[in-house]
Amino acid sequence: MFIEAIAWLIDSANWTGSSSIPVRTAQHLAITLVTVLIAGIIALPAGVAVGHTGHGSGFVGALTGAGRAIPTLGLLTLVGLIGGLGITAPLTALVVLAIPSLLAGAYAGIQAVDPLISQGARAIGMSPAQVIFDVELPLASPTIVGGIRAATLQVVATATLAAYTSDVGLGRFLFTGLKTRDYPQMLGAAVLVVALALILELLLAAVQRAVTNRYAKPTSQPTTVGL
Repeated sequence: MFIEAIAWLIDSANWTGSSSIPVRTAQHLAITLVTVLIAGIIALPAGVAVGHTGHGSGFVGALTGAGRAIPTLGLLTLVGLIGGLGITAPLTALVVLAIPSLLAGAYAGIQAVDPLISQGARAIGMSPAQVIFDVELPLASPTIVGGIRAATLQVVATATLAAYTSDVGLGRFLFTGLKTRDYPQMLGAAVLVVALALILELLLAAVQRAVTNRYAKPTSQPTTVGL
């Protein structure tokens, strides 16, 4: 079956047309990026605000746990029944899946900043906004990127469910293969999803290392962050 899956992957017929591997891969990547962007707009400001003020930390923990406990396929089915077929249902379910990791990363990163650093920034006359954007966010960026990294990997792996209610993404190959019992196609599609996840993991790991080296590791010379 693995040999047949490789044959399916290298078949030129699967690399052209509106339902080709490049088109489905681009759709899958677009779904992932849009989902993380929407979830980030919701979760990152909330996590930063809670981490900065210290108010609502219990709510963050409860919301994070609840979000991770919601079955994505069940939520997708429910939204699909309410709103009908299309991309809205999978996007909604995937956004709910991505929010906990992003929220937890933003909150944990800001909350972990040494209070003395923030107090020192305020003491030299920095405004609350300057303290957040010029001091706390840079120092918290490795943890925030870690949350983005975790959310992205969760979404890219689960985005195959988008094909459950819409004709998009690599999941279409999985559902078609399951319906027609074309298991080599299913295996080939799974390989594509794994490859895409690994590429995103390597890219985000490199970003996380870069911001860690920039802001979290001590250097031989004194540095300032936004000061």
